[in-house]
Amino acid sequence: MIKQLHIFNYALIDKLDIAFADGLTIITGETGAGKSIILGALSLILGERADSKAIRDTSAKTVVEATFDIGGYHLEPFFKTNDIDWDEHECLIRRELSPTGRSRAFVNDTPVALTVLRELTTQLLDIHSQHSNMLLSQPAYQLSILDSIAGNSELLNDYRTAYKSYREAVKTLDETQRAMEQLRQNEDYIRFQLDQLQTMQLQPDEDKQLEAEQSKLSNITELKEALWSVENDLNSEENSILERLTAVAQRLEDAERNLSEVEGMSSRVRSALIELKDIAQSVSSIMDTLNDDPAELARIDERLNNIYTLQRKHNAQDVNQLIDIQHEYERQLGEIEHNDDIVEELKAHVNACRDEAMKLASQLSVKRQDAANRFGTELLALANPLGMKNIAFDVAFNITDLTSSGTDSVEFMMAFNKNQQLTPVKDTASGGEISRVMLCIKTIIARHMRLPSIIFDEVDTGVSGDVANMVGEMMADIAQAIQVIAITHLPQVAANGDHHLRVFKADNEVETLTRVQSLDEQEHVMEIARMLSGKDLNQAAIENAKSLIKHKHK
Repeated sequence: MIKQLHIFNYALIDKLDIAFADGLTIITGETGAGKSIILGALSLILGERADSKAIRDTSAKTVVEATFDIGGYHLEPFFKTNDIDWDEHECLIRRELSPTGRSRAFVNDTPVALTVLRELTTQLLDIHSQHSNMLLSQPAYQLSILDSIAGNSELLNDYRTAYKSYREAVKTLDETQRAMEQLRQNEDYIRFQLDQLQTMQLQPDEDKQLEAEQSKLSNITELKEALWSVENDLNSEENSILERLTAVAQRLEDAERNLSEVEGMSSRVRSALIELKDIAQSVSSIMDTLNDDPAELARIDERLNNIYTLQRKHNAQDVNQLIDIQHEYERQLGEIEHNDDIVEELKAHVNACRDEAMKLASQLSVKRQDAANRFGTELLALANPLGMKNIAFDVAFNITDLTSSGTDSVEFMMAFNKNQQLTPVKDTASGGEISRVMLCIKTIIARHMRLPSIIFDEVDTGVSGDVANMVGEMMADIAQAIQVIAITHLPQVAANGDHHLRVFKADNEVETLTRVQSLDEQEHVMEIARMLSGKDLNQAAIENAKSLIKHKHK
């Protein structure tokens, strides 16, 4: 339930703090006093669109903050899923609107998106206005009423999961069939391209190896000359490097006998001699393998040209990419050859998903029809005392294909007069009748499940007398289970309140502001008396007000 509402810098409100309690809270005030402004501020908490025109003082931001008691609402999974700090007792929701039009939302001081805010607040607060009565004519809303009464929340979640799997399976089948048809149309092209690639018998990194061999064969003469020069310098018959280093080693050995500073140098030179002799032998061996082979060079040139042609054709960077393309063509042909099996497997999966969804949809239908019978009985019992003694009601069920809500299409059928044929509620009821029917529906839903706190915004418009008394008593009845806040102009309704708030305008030196006064018992009586008598407050109105309040406490 909502415990506290703080409004700062919004429309005619400079700063306002309103405390709410459980039970039935009545809000009254003259037309234009600011009741709708308070509801407008609350709508920001519910995640509705923000309008920068509502900012009273454009030098400061607008802030609307509400504190909710969330004990027993089982909201901890929602908070953890959305990474919001969790308090098992209270939840603080804040909406800020800057003069530039930027809007920000916070839950327990954690910034959240408006979608998250809306998802949370629908579980905390329900504002029901005359505009909301239009929902009653919408089949989706009618179906949601039956689901609420039937307690279908968990089953509906299971169904929607199954329905989503079914739709995804259908989508996969459709996409696969379209892809298969495209592949069939391209089969000759794919086979031609694949034949070219397979004929080449490409090997991983083959292009790099061929390019290296091509470079060697193209420069064989220069390579042989260079290696011959190396071998000759190292190991020629006269004055070679090896011969001269051998002499150096000998001289160092002689010097070591008398000069300790050069000790070990001869060994180092002889180690270098061993390494250089090995190099000379290796160079000689390599030279023996270097032979001109024009035929092999021509073969390599031709194969590389063929590879380069394929790379340009397929926009490939190297042979490895060509091999990947070849494998993809092989995979596509494999799909073409086995497409019937693939499609049949997908069809079987679609049918299995559909069967599961249909099974859950059937369970939903059974529970909804049972709920419709109970709903009709309770609705008639509540509506009769509200001046609708001749009301008749039924729910028309039509079976549809699978949808996101099942296979049920429902239509609330009503008649408000004797011998009147049942017709869709949107074609039958007047505004006042719709208001009373919606009040009955809210009462029924409150009996079957724990709803959020409800705010009734002048839903009693168009009723009076005994019916007004019954409306007030019905609101008081709902307030036994949940918190109810009712904005009303009817004294019969106001008399049923456990708490009473009066909204009024007050002038200061420069402006008019909206204020809210919490009424004590005596002020409660006087406010109802003013509602009864208008400006001419008299003792008879006061006594009448006391009588209405006394009747409420019987």
